[in-house]
Amino acid sequence: MKYSILSLIIVSSFLSLKVEAQKYSNEFLSIGVGARAQAMGNAVVATTSGIYAGVWNPAGLATLKKEDGVQLGAMHAAWFGGVGNFDYLSFSLPTTQKGNRLAFSMVRFGIDQIPNTLSLYESDGSINFDNVREFSAVDYGFFGSYAKQLDKDKGPIRIGASIKVIRRSIGPFANSFGFGADIGIQMLRGKWTLAALAKDVTTTFNAWSFSFTDEEKDVLALTNNEIPIKSVEITKPQLILGAARSFKLSDNINLLSEVDLTFTTDGKRNTLLSADPISMDPSLGLEFSYKDFLSLRTGVNQFQRELNFDQKETLTFRPNLGLGLKLGKLLVDYAYTDLGSNQNTFSHVVSLRLGIKPREH
Repeated sequence: MKYSILSLIIVSSFLSLKVEAQKYSNEFLSIGVGARAQAMGNAVVATTSGIYAGVWNPAGLATLKKEDGVQLGAMHAAWFGGVGNFDYLSFSLPTTQKGNRLAFSMVRFGIDQIPNTLSLYESDGSINFDNVREFSAVDYGFFGSYAKQLDKDKGPIRIGASIKVIRRSIGPFANSFGFGADIGIQMLRGKWTLAALAKDVTTTFNAWSFSFTDEEKDVLALTNNEIPIKSVEITKPQLILGAARSFKLSDNINLLSEVDLTFTTDGKRNTLLSADPISMDPSLGLEFSYKDFLSLRTGVNQFQRELNFDQKETLTFRPNLGLGLKLGKLLVDYAYTDLGSNQNTFSHVVSLRLGIKPREH
């Protein structure tokens, strides 16, 4: 019963879903996978590499060579003080062509054990808590990614694309399927890496369908709630530009910095630069590496303007910290990130990456 308030929010949100409700559509895919990315404030479009690149920028998959073999990735994070669970699984393998790479990824964001209060009242108007049943609100993203590296005189160019299938469900009441595509590029120029990612470049469509019993429809009508019908949710394209540079501080210590600019096209958002229909949100990340063994990371993102009780506007941002350890072929990453200024919004993110090389003959 601890999620009763959350139940009302979720149910009311999908009851009001219409075709024009497009802002923040499929936003669970913008949370980001991997503790490294979370620690760097999600500023990783230019430097993402390996298995996690399938979601961040598929071009980064081309950093893996054929001799790297198969790479596996997994992540778990508990958001909002443990109310939401965010998980990720993936694997990548080389193709028969040199410089080509394939990856398959799954993202899940779920809120479980939500009480269904539609059956709370009996026909005589009395309350019966035994009628309350629990349901889950779950979002899935399935990615199929391909990347290729082109060797040029000025430096390699990596290109990649991801086809994604989105499955979202809210208990037995509502479910949807969606399809979309992302296209990315990374260019290496000396110590600089420049990148661009076009998300939902084809515009992603989610087709929603709803199912209610006659008793549930009666409750919705009595509480002045609209009974939803089939609808389509549209995710408009985004463009993310990234620039990163490496600095060799000593023989054993290296500094990597990256700045990303995210341009959304779904209307005015509460971002650093806000306009209609395009808004821009920056993110910055730093990574200190010691002997390719230990990494310390920090980053800031989600710059927003908030009004205080005295109606004064202040600029807030989301701070992030993390570290990484490389133990042979196993990489372990950890991130501590705060979703806001309220209490109990911190989250601990842990992700793993394992490489399995083929046997040498």
